[in-house]
Amino acid sequence: MIDKIIHLFFSKQLFLVLLTLCFVLPTFAQDTPQLKLGGALRFNYNLSSWKDGQKKRGGDFGYDMFRVNAEAAYKGIFLNAEYRLYSEGFGGGFLKQGWLGYKFNELDQIHVGLTQVPFGIQQYNSNNWFFNLTYYVGMEDDHDMGVKYIHSGEKFEYQLAFFKNAEELRFGNNTESSPNRYSYDIVGRNKEINQFNGKFIYKFGKDAAHRLGFSAEYGKLYNLDTEELGDHGALAAHYEVTKGKWNARAQFITASNDPANAEGESRDVVIMAAYGAPYEVAAHFNMYSLTISRNVPVEWGPISNLQFYNDFGYMQKKTKGFEDSYMNVTGVLVSAGNVYTYVDYAAGYNHSWLGGNFVDDFSSGNPDAKWEARFNINIGYYF
Repeated sequence: MIDKIIHLFFSKQLFLVLLTLCFVLPTFAQDTPQLKLGGALRFNYNLSSWKDGQKKRGGDFGYDMFRVNAEAAYKGIFLNAEYRLYSEGFGGGFLKQGWLGYKFNELDQIHVGLTQVPFGIQQYNSNNWFFNLTYYVGMEDDHDMGVKYIHSGEKFEYQLAFFKNAEELRFGNNTESSPNRYSYDIVGRNKEINQFNGKFIYKFGKDAAHRLGFSAEYGKLYNLDTEELGDHGALAAHYEVTKGKWNARAQFITASNDPANAEGESRDVVIMAAYGAPYEVAAHFNMYSLTISRNVPVEWGPISNLQFYNDFGYMQKKTKGFEDSYMNVTGVLVSAGNVYTYVDYAAGYNHSWLGGNFVDDFSSGNPDAKWEARFNINIGYYF
């Protein structure tokens, strides 16, 4: 295993990223530039209810991911990049995020590059290793190519952004977008282009910290066959409260995709992909999510905190005859120095990553589906 990790670390892709950083950093003024390098190495154990062979083996334990993070700053100009190396079956190596930023003052800044889309509860709408159902349809921790303006005031926060497209790794005239990416985007015969985002947060409360927000998204879908433009959009209302060791989050999303597909191709579904694996998603849906967590400080050798949580998501599909999807994860995050361990019991109904039929669970689904579950332990050293 160590030999494989070393081989991955010195892979061609990672070498190119680090080489690029070496040339970019000196372009900033050299008085007192700041540079911080970090990363993580993670391993994963899982036992799935729908895998008979795995159950007979008692589960599987193996390599999950190795990543490198780089942050640099000088005179208000800063860089943030994260490159990840997964196993070949999960897309291999790709850039999770990578952007340049500039601080106008302590409240206002701008990001340019592969940056997080300002939509919904952030940074994550979840506590567990799997994320919430929102992630699997491109509505949680999504990153696209564009420019974003951020204002962070004492009472109000807002973000405005324009994204020219999602991660573009193939630059042919009519080539489909690569499925090898971190966040879910529309792929196949459609491409996300010219997307506008706006997000507003109102912060209030004395005994507890409340964050009440609204998000909006609208963009175009370019079809490679018809060479015409469809569109996509989404609205979200979200609320988060933190009081002492407790945190709770609630969110509602309504989303619609209207691709300009060729005649005979369904417009009730779109193809989305990440980690090298595409699948169908209902074109029109509502989504509801609710999460709750509590921190419990402890002194058990190196273990300093236990965070218990439950994250729930429900996808209500608007197309007649489509079966809805559900996801619930109950677990605990164990913090011990630089080691963070997620112990999760993830259950799904018509969920592509939790049993069933991977291809259409998030679109038409299966009326005879049953709940499936996966017990998962993810161990990561972050440096």
